[in-house]
Amino acid sequence: MTTSSNETMPLPRGTELTGNWNGKKYRLERMLGLGSNGQVYLASSLPGGRGSCAIKLGLEAAELQGEANILASLDNSEKERPSFLLDVDDAILNGETVPFYVMRYVPGVPAADFLRKHGPQWLGVIGYRLLERLSRLHEAGWAFGDIKSDNVLIGDYGRVELVDYGGASAIGRSVRQFTEIYDRGYWSAGSRIADPAYDLFGVAVLWLHALDGKRLKQLTRTLIPQNRHPRELMKLVRTHAQLKPLEGWMGMAFAGQFDSARAASAYWRETFRSKDGAAKPDGTVPGWMAGLLGGAIVLSLSAAAIWMLK
Repeated sequence: MTTSSNETMPLPRGTELTGNWNGKKYRLERMLGLGSNGQVYLASSLPGGRGSCAIKLGLEAAELQGEANILASLDNSEKERPSFLLDVDDAILNGETVPFYVMRYVPGVPAADFLRKHGPQWLGVIGYRLLERLSRLHEAGWAFGDIKSDNVLIGDYGRVELVDYGGASAIGRSVRQFTEIYDRGYWSAGSRIADPAYDLFGVAVLWLHALDGKRLKQLTRTLIPQNRHPRELMKLVRTHAQLKPLEGWMGMAFAGQFDSARAASAYWRETFRSKDGAAKPDGTVPGWMAGLLGGAIVLSLSAAAIWMLK
């Protein structure tokens, strides 16, 4: 089990990789993210640089293979979507054999950045789509684990994709990777066993962090470990204009009271469909937002591709 960190030095732009087994060639364009077990780069396929992809270079072959296995499992369970996993191989870099895998890439921004730029009126749509994404992951037998803003990517038209499956764990196993502030164990709210409720707790913290990050950070600095509890988080929810109307949903997520992400998604949708929804400070939901929420039920997310941020 690990917590998120940034410790690896990046490779220079233009570095080329040739797979030892499949023989495919790639050129690294720029770094997308760093993590405790690898690096992720935007890359081009060679020859000709046709098409952008994302490549994760690992430190440990077994750990990286575990992530690739998760992606392959999701490909098998979500056949209506474009494949997550495009290639798995290793290459020689600076005289060393380095394992890597290749994924589809989609541009986007972390959830908190998206809400800061576009406004909290988008919360209903992206929140619903995130819960639906988690529902499919859980139904495939996995919990995401490391829910945080950087791992929830928002693309065009509010499309949502999870990135960095390095923390994904089989349901019922220990969470492999987490970020403390999003972790229910940190808040004395439950175990670090991977289950849907673990992810839903993280989602609730995500929205609190995105909309009231300053007070949340202050809270974590001032609370002693013995006083960390969801009731302290709920105090912030009840005193925030955009979060107050979500008190019911947030309280259930913090308490682990949803049976599944599907149930949490249905509750979320009904909250935003009601006239007391949280999309605006005055408690109303714009007409275009209600339409998006309704359309999200049948909207196929297969057009969205993923890149992995670690």
